Amino acid sequence: MSQPRGILSQLAGGGVALILIVGLAACGGPPKWVKQGSGAMSEKDSKAFFGVGSVTGVRNEPLAWDTAENRGRAEIAKTFETYTGYLMRDYAASTTAGDFTRMSEEQNVERAIKTITTTTLSGVRPIDRYKDEKTGTYYVLTKLNLEDMKNNLEHAKELNAEVRDYVRKNADKAFERLEKEEDKRANH
Repeated sequence: MSQPRGILSQLAGGGVALILIVGLAACGGPPKWVKQGSGAMSEKDSKAFFGVGSVTGVRNEPLAWDTAENRGRAEIAKTFETYTGYLMRDYAASTTAGDFTRMSEEQNVERAIKTITTTTLSGVRPIDRYKDEKTGTYYVLTKLNLEDMKNNLEHAKELNAEVRDYVRKNADKAFERLEKEEDKRANH
């Protein structure tokens, strides 16, 4: 007949398992790209545009993944074309009574910003997914390879040859300028 293990040996065995579980959970933070965000980046042998899309508060998991992916695509689209309309109205008045002992002041400031992005992107692919179990936030990383984008321009029928050639010739220059601007923004 085997004897039951002592309480200390049972706790020690369970304690090791608990330490391993806590250690694994601490290492399982979000991938680097979640915090890095969207933008133009260079990889080993290529350049690409990345978009990070996210959604929280959606219980339907397939819908949440699709929403995060579409938002990742929208982040890439904003890199290429964004129209922003900005309006600010500022009103201030100061009124003093005849004897200068009573004064009335008022002010009103209004600001309105409207941002629109519309573009057709071919070749944007989801390349990674992550779900933050604590917050219920779904993240999807999307990618548009610069070479794929240039190849798609070759086949674009809606662009005339002159525009297509200009874009192809200047894509690398534009990418480098965008990358420099992203670096400046990240360092501030």
